[in-house]
Amino acid sequence: MIRIEQASKTYRTKRGEVTALAAFDCEIKGGEFVSIVGPSGSGKSTLLLMMGAMLRPTSGTVTVADRDIYALGQQERAGLRATEIGFVFQMFHLVPYLSVLDNVLLAGLRGAREGARGRAEKLIEEIGLSHRIAHKPSELSAGERQRAAIARALITSPKIILADEPTGNLDPENAAEVVRHLKAFQSEGGTVVSVTHGAAISEAADRVIPLGSASRQGHDRATAPAS
Repeated sequence: MIRIEQASKTYRTKRGEVTALAAFDCEIKGGEFVSIVGPSGSGKSTLLLMMGAMLRPTSGTVTVADRDIYALGQQERAGLRATEIGFVFQMFHLVPYLSVLDNVLLAGLRGAREGARGRAEKLIEEIGLSHRIAHKPSELSAGERQRAAIARALITSPKIILADEPTGNLDPENAAEVVRHLKAFQSEGGTVVSVTHGAAISEAADRVIPLGSASRQGHDRATAPAS
């Protein structure tokens, strides 16, 4: 499903080049739940953005569903993001002046899917937010905001969810609820890749891939399904 080969990312600064990620390799199978862990500055978010067709590597390749995504044109990459990849972020990134329903619908409309409203309402019900469907993000708890963000990620029926510290701002109970929804997505054949400092995601994952000073070889927690 996702293959990273010798991917590096460097930035030019006034003090010289800064390497955010260096010559990284990994392969993630379809239907797998993978947690990428490492200290701040190890390149976790950089790697996730590369997988999400949002950040071109300085060198190396990123292949998603047998396509070298940075060999695609800009519109093709945008289409890939809109229809095949769902994003969940630590800071939620909900539009503050829109309701829960409209935040979820916004992603559905970008994906140009028919029946987006009905699907949005169904997803909101499944994540337990029907009673908050007309509320704005400021009227929600952190856990409710993250569940709304998960519904937004699922509205286009993506094949992959990329999650950046999805439990980082949550208490253990809400973190467990987020993990439950990610595992439910996986159980239906979806692929989940999360970068995290926390234990909740890593304990739920099939495999952990360390970045930074630790070994970069992931280790299995369970038998991963074949792609």
